[in-house]
Amino acid sequence: MSKIHKGDQVVLNTGKDKGKRGTVLRVLDSGHVVVEGVNVAKKHAKPNPMKGIAGGIINIEMPVDISNVALFNSATQKADRVGYKTLKDGRKVRVFKSNGEAVDA
Repeated sequence: MSKIHKGDQVVLNTGKDKGKRGTVLRVLDSGHVVVEGVNVAKKHAKPNPMKGIAGGIINIEMPVDISNVALFNSATQKADRVGYKTLKDGRKVRVFKSNGEAVDA
């Protein structure tokens, strides 16, 4: 079970895009995440009229290892680590390690 979920705001810790912030678009089974506007590569696409794809050079977001991103804490305006906590009603929620606030409101 991953601590980073689709739709989370994350900050990159390492690499050429270090410090950039973005939203998680997909979480892959291989332990990678695709973040919006981060780790963008140029891809040469062949035109395919059957699928309606125009040819040319397109920008595509490539996967980043999940260990290289940290969840963005809006209270502290910094990247933060994530843990789990079980509530009294039995639900398991993600919490920030720095201040103990629940990630999922």
